[in-house]
Amino acid sequence: MGSHFRSYVWDPVLIISQIILMQCIYYSFLGLWLAGVDGLVHTSRSLDQMFSYEVLGFSTTQGRLSMMAFILNSLTCALGLWFFIRRGKQCLDFTVTVHFFHMIGCWIYNAHLPAALSWWLVNVACMALMAVIGEYLCMRTELRAIPVNTAPKSNL
Repeated sequence: MGSHFRSYVWDPVLIISQIILMQCIYYSFLGLWLAGVDGLVHTSRSLDQMFSYEVLGFSTTQGRLSMMAFILNSLTCALGLWFFIRRGKQCLDFTVTVHFFHMIGCWIYNAHLPAALSWWLVNVACMALMAVIGEYLCMRTELRAIPVNTAPKSNL
């Protein structure tokens, strides 16, 4: 008989619920970060900030602040991976899935794939940050020393 330590059982309901949870975390915190950025520069809030690829740009202050919100959101989502996914091996999978669904959302919102290089650069950088930091946090937790009790279990 083989060991069942950290055995993985295929559970599609768990996986789908984790995907939905990570999407909720992604958009909730992105909305909060963008609202904070809008509060700093006193601009109006819009779905364009989340889904329009034209908003993210290096040339305007609003574009740079939106990029900052996306990067800060990747850090918060890395914490979401740590709290809810808890497996270092799955961090990259969930990160790519979240950003893939975001790309699909942007595609639907704009009626075509994002064409701006800045959008692709920001999303690739955010993917890398979210995956690496999430994996680091999960691995740190997974590699913690397991306390071993050296006291006898019974009085024989």
